[in-house]
Amino acid sequence: MFALVLIAALLASAHPAGAAIYKYIDQDGVIHFSDTPASGAVKVADDRKDGGRAAAAGGQPGVTGPSPARIDDLIKLKSLKYRIDPSLVKAVIKTESGFNCSAVSGKGAMGLMQLMPATAVSLGVYNPFDPEENIEGGVRYLRNLLERFGGNLTLALAAYNAGPKHIEKYGVIPAYRETENYIKKVLSSYHGGAACSLDGGDYRSDSPAPRRTRRKEPTVIYKIALKDGTVLYTNTPPGF
Repeated sequence: MFALVLIAALLASAHPAGAAIYKYIDQDGVIHFSDTPASGAVKVADDRKDGGRAAAAGGQPGVTGPSPARIDDLIKLKSLKYRIDPSLVKAVIKTESGFNCSAVSGKGAMGLMQLMPATAVSLGVYNPFDPEENIEGGVRYLRNLLERFGGNLTLALAAYNAGPKHIEKYGVIPAYRETENYIKKVLSSYHGGAACSLDGGDYRSDSPAPRRTRRKEPTVIYKIALKDGTVLYTNTPPGF
C-alpha cells in the first residue's frame, strides 16, 4: 500500500507565492510531495497565475487543468455516491480553495477540498491535487462528519474546518473567528448568498438539503375530575 508524505518544511511555513510542488515516488513506494524538485519528480501544482491549475490531475507542467464542466461532473458523481447535496459540496469547495485544484494553504491543506496530509491518507487519497481523488476524499469526509454529529450541518462544517475532536468533546462550535467565518461563508454560498447565522440546521442522510428543526411546543395536560370521582388526565381542553 502506498503512503503519503508531505515534506515537513512545507507544512511548517506558508507556501511561498509562485512556488511549485513536485511529486515523486521513492524506492519503497512512498509518495512524496515537496517544493524542492528531485530526480524524476513531476510538477503537480504551481501557485503562479499562469500555472495555478496546470498538472492538477497529476499530468505534466503546462497541461491545462480540468475544465469547470469536468469538476462539476465529479462533484455530482461523488455527491450522489455519498448522498450529499452537490450544492453543499460546491459551497465547501468555493470556500476552501476557490475551485483551485492546486491550492495549498499555509498549514499544508491541499487541493480543491483542502485535505490535510493525515486526513488524505486516512481517506485513501494519494494525490490530493488530482481533482477526482480530492473530491472523492473530501465528500466522503464530509459525509463521515455529518453522521458523526448526528446530521448537524453546522457542527459538521465546524469539524471540517477546525477538526472533529474539540467539537466532539464539547458539542459546541469552538470560539475561533476563522471557524465562525468559515461556517457563515459556506452556508451563505450554499443558500445562494443569503446571510446565515451559525444555526445551520439539521442535514439528514435521506434529505437533499438541510432543514431546520422546528421547536416543538410543550404539550399541555389537563386534569379533569369526573362525577363518579374518576380523575382523567388528557391533552384535550375541557369543553371540547
